Amino acid sequence: MKPLFLAIDQGTTGTTALVFSKEGETLGRYTVEFPQHFPKPGWVEHDVAEIWTSLRTAVKTALDRAQVEARAISAIGITNQRETTVLFEKEGSKPIANAIVWQCRRTADRCEALRKEGAEDMVRKKTGLVLDAYFSATKVEWLLENVKGARARAEKGELLFGTIDSYLVHRLSGGVTHATDASNASRTLLFDIERMQWDDELLALFHVPASLLPTVVGNAELIAKTKGLDFLPDGIPITGMAGDQQAALFGQACFDVGDAKCTYGTGAFVLRNIGDKPIASRHGLVTTVGWKIANKTVYALEGSAFVAGAVVQWLRDGLGIVKAASEIEALAKTVPSSDGVVLVPALAGLGAPHWDPNARGILSGITRGTTKAHIARAALEGIALEVHELLEAMAADAGEPTRSLKVDGGAAKNDLLMQLEADLSKVLVVRPFDVESTGRGAAMLAAVGTGVLSLEDARKMVTIEREFTPKMEESERAAFLTSWTLAIKRARLS
Repeated sequence: MKPLFLAIDQGTTGTTALVFSKEGETLGRYTVEFPQHFPKPGWVEHDVAEIWTSLRTAVKTALDRAQVEARAISAIGITNQRETTVLFEKEGSKPIANAIVWQCRRTADRCEALRKEGAEDMVRKKTGLVLDAYFSATKVEWLLENVKGARARAEKGELLFGTIDSYLVHRLSGGVTHATDASNASRTLLFDIERMQWDDELLALFHVPASLLPTVVGNAELIAKTKGLDFLPDGIPITGMAGDQQAALFGQACFDVGDAKCTYGTGAFVLRNIGDKPIASRHGLVTTVGWKIANKTVYALEGSAFVAGAVVQWLRDGLGIVKAASEIEALAKTVPSSDGVVLVPALAGLGAPHWDPNARGILSGITRGTTKAHIARAALEGIALEVHELLEAMAADAGEPTRSLKVDGGAAKNDLLMQLEADLSKVLVVRPFDVESTGRGAAMLAAVGTGVLSLEDARKMVTIEREFTPKMEESERAAFLTSWTLAIKRARLS
């Protein structure tokens, strides 16, 4: 029987299960959406029970669509929304509260207070990250302080902390395994990325008991085995795991120093392979663990724009400009330009390279002649320009420009957006046939973790569908960049 791999891609708005062959063919795929909860302005939560239900349904349906039985799966790979934080009971895996999602800004004031206390330099040196509510540590601290009895229970050893990967592994293994992988650990503000271990000084800073923490494992090795599930048999090995953006980096076969990818999803996330030594960013990026395989760690520079595809959802749900996100490209193509309209999608503050949680979205340049088509096109330009800023910062940190950008995520299917990216960033944009690179990366890691594939074998699983080359005149590009710079300043003054 040929090896088959199940990838679980647990994202911000839904869970996707995919069944892959050793050759990289997708045999079955299914996505189950679940709601986000917004109890207060700027707060974002998930009901973890809804996540688990979505996973169970997605896996069962993907297996049905692949026409394979669960016992035919050789190994499982997991990839997940990063930074999202859950505290759950050691016995039974029951969450003590909703998970706090990576987008949530409730701890922004706490981060600002720590900056004023002078903690940021130490945090950045050890973690490669900035002090921001985006990351997990202040979320854990908030739950411990604000959920009744949580800190006392944590001190007694009754609770566990996890990003979503840890929670899923605990549930999938029947409570046997409490683990996270090196890439997810590097997103918590609690992990020293050079020593590759949890750090006592950071734990003390954020008042997080060490007893809460999962074991940190590599990204392609035996992590756990399934146990006690009603939709998968016991004993299937979980051999691959990575945060979604690192999984996409791996899934795009960015194995060489200088390789870069951008995932266009809810946000836009650019990662660039920088090899086996971390580089401290001087231009507003973060340094993160890409993956650790066979005791070799690969690091990456990362820039995150918090809102990318989500701005199209806002145009759909908030303004009613389109009925479906898929309509945005056709609408934007009905006009030759945005006619001076600029949209900065800072709907959840600005991420890299600005790190301004108080920034607000800006729609400027509107006239009586402005139509919904101009706004749609400006939204796509805004996404491309966010990514351009990240690539510019990356080039400054790495000392050389990005020559080509591998792209994935749902919005990567948008030809107009991809051409705008090539034009505005002056980079070759490379799109694979399968833009589901996060799930593919999880499956590739699982296959490497079982020894079925080598890295070179994994590289062959990625095939190119189309390349987009820069075509815009430099004078037109310069005008775009000037308008964008002015709009960003306005967004930060809002």
